[in-house]
Amino acid sequence: MTLWFVLALMTAAAVFTVLWPLGRGNASAREGSETVVYKDQLAEVQRDVAAGMIGANEAEAARVEISRRLLAASDAEAGASSPSSLWFRRAVALIALAGLPLVAVGLYATFGSPSLGDFPLAERSRAAVATASMDKLVSQVETHLEKNPTDGRGWEVLAPVLARIGRYDDAARAWRNAITYNGESAPRRADLGEAIAASSGGVVTAAAKAEFDRAIALDPNEVKARYFMGIAAQQDGRKDDAVNIWRGMLASAPADAPWRPLVQEALVRAGVVAPKLSDETIAATKDMTEGDRNTMIRGMVDRLATRLKDNGNDVEGWLRLVRAYMVLGERDKAQAALADARQAVGGDAARLQLLNDGLKSLGLDG
Repeated sequence: MTLWFVLALMTAAAVFTVLWPLGRGNASAREGSETVVYKDQLAEVQRDVAAGMIGANEAEAARVEISRRLLAASDAEAGASSPSSLWFRRAVALIALAGLPLVAVGLYATFGSPSLGDFPLAERSRAAVATASMDKLVSQVETHLEKNPTDGRGWEVLAPVLARIGRYDDAARAWRNAITYNGESAPRRADLGEAIAASSGGVVTAAAKAEFDRAIALDPNEVKARYFMGIAAQQDGRKDDAVNIWRGMLASAPADAPWRPLVQEALVRAGVVAPKLSDETIAATKDMTEGDRNTMIRGMVDRLATRLKDNGNDVEGWLRLVRAYMVLGERDKAQAALADARQAVGGDAARLQLLNDGLKSLGLDG
């Protein structure tokens, strides 16, 4: 509030300084007015005639011209110094003095943000960094690494940024430097393989596959390397090997693993709607009665339906559930599951397309 009061005083002072002369009379102006100058000129002409410096005809002509100018100046000053003119100027000054601040406040209230809170300096700094050009930031890091080429930490920070902006060859070089100066690790080898594959348009080349092999040798559970080895198998025409790799990943993964939907979608793209039962499960069902077998299947379906309520992004899971209901002859439940599936993935166009393609393979409208 104090700040607003000070700003209002400053505005009023500035307006008052500019408008004050308008409200004053013309006493000072009259003291140095043109009429006084012309009267002095008439007296000077009279003195020159008395001294014999100019002739009578010249003096008369000068008096006529000066008198004409004197009359014009007198008329102008009379109009300018009239009380109505002075009152008008003072009224304009008063209106401007009061009106300008009011107009400014009104415009700010309409087009400004009077309810916007303060923007701390720290927030301004973060906003400036966030809006800075990515290319400029990358250039700064690259300049630093040119002077400090053994900074392994810098290479590891730079590599994923380069991949994100599409500079895959440079990202691969950065990952190689990160490995050289930070040491080998399964994630670094997998990231290097991914960058090499991306630079080849998504094709897992021999060089990329070699990096994934090294990553798996360091850590057999390295997720990215295993996933891309499945991609490599699929690209080589070894569909069954790819499916086995991805199924193995899902079998050993926690239920809440963030990468599960990616692997499940890969299986759907490979044409796999529902995984086969394990050999142990098949062997166990041989000794069951028909009722026990149905109970086991019903339990599996119910558990799947419960899980999908918590993880609605599992496209393969929805397809398995719909297929299970159809096998059990419960078409109404299959239709209900289909509707729930579309609602769950409706916000993701890619997943929705995968769901529709899978439903078509089941003989349902996608």
